[in-house]
Amino acid sequence: MTERERQKVISVFTIVPPRALLLDIAGPMEVLRKANLQQTDVSFTVDYIGPSAGIHTSVGIALAGIAPLPPSIPDDALVVISGSADEPLGGIYDDRSDDATFEEEIVEWLRRTIRPDTRLVTICSGALLAARAGLLDGYECTTHHATIEALRRSAPRARVLENRLYVEDRYRLTSAGITAGIDLMLAIVAREVGHPTALAIARYLVVYMRRGPADPQLSPWLEGRNHIHPSVHRAQDAIAADPSRSWSVEMLATVAATSPRNLSRLFNEQTGMSVIDYVNRMRIALAKEMVVGSRLDMESIAERSGFASTRQFRRAWGRLHDAPPARMRAVSGSGGGQQRSGHRADELGMATPEP
Repeated sequence: MTERERQKVISVFTIVPPRALLLDIAGPMEVLRKANLQQTDVSFTVDYIGPSAGIHTSVGIALAGIAPLPPSIPDDALVVISGSADEPLGGIYDDRSDDATFEEEIVEWLRRTIRPDTRLVTICSGALLAARAGLLDGYECTTHHATIEALRRSAPRARVLENRLYVEDRYRLTSAGITAGIDLMLAIVAREVGHPTALAIARYLVVYMRRGPADPQLSPWLEGRNHIHPSVHRAQDAIAADPSRSWSVEMLATVAATSPRNLSRLFNEQTGMSVIDYVNRMRIALAKEMVVGSRLDMESIAERSGFASTRQFRRAWGRLHDAPPARMRAVSGSGGGQQRSGHRADELGMATPEP
């Protein structure tokens, strides 16, 4: 069996509506393209589908080679609906006579094809098409702030949330759109492939890994990231890339291009915790992966995750977890072996110490 055959392949069907917002498509799909280049055990295939083989986008450029809406999709597929622009770039796209017909074709296809357990992702105003198909009834959801009221009218039985980057409610994932579509796709990659891969992609795209306010899955890697302050994000990116490093407030202030005093103040304001608390949370997140994913002894885990001693490691662990690390390992049935732990450390951008 080849490496490709051993991979988990996730089929992604991206619906291209009339007047498609190009960034709604290009941003999330670029995340998946980069994920496929990371040489992990998960890959994504992307098919662009729609009611027309060619459309003009929000910025006037035409997209061609769009496949027809298929009669069915695989059980584990991911369906992505792009948003549309109300007013495309002026003077380029004047004929909109078929738009209503094309949109209704998409809505009817969604009604026929999307099951309750189909993962449906909407970007920006793509939520309106899902709402018209009745696919958001009974779910929490969101959309771009400019179309919040339209979504409420289209989905009166949904709980529409404002001021959210994205919302995940069971098999319905909705985002505010534009660049928030990138945030949502990074979150999907983090879940399917792993946070280090998502972080590497975010750094390549020069965006920040941000936790969606309504995301029910509290990842320690994304905790404290629901803000937009660039200095704090720069410091957080540096810590997440190498949690085991002996970080001081002064070192991180240099990374963040601010003073140590200001960084400490900003950290408390933006994340609700101190710089040192945040560093320790990242170290414990790394340590937890080694506890449940390797057979390393606790002394080695403490050293590899940046703690000066096993005692310091256990004290920091106890502040965040009720069960001690040995019990958590026993409950998880860990047997992943030392190699996996080292691989995760490499993905985080840190040198793996020799055993």
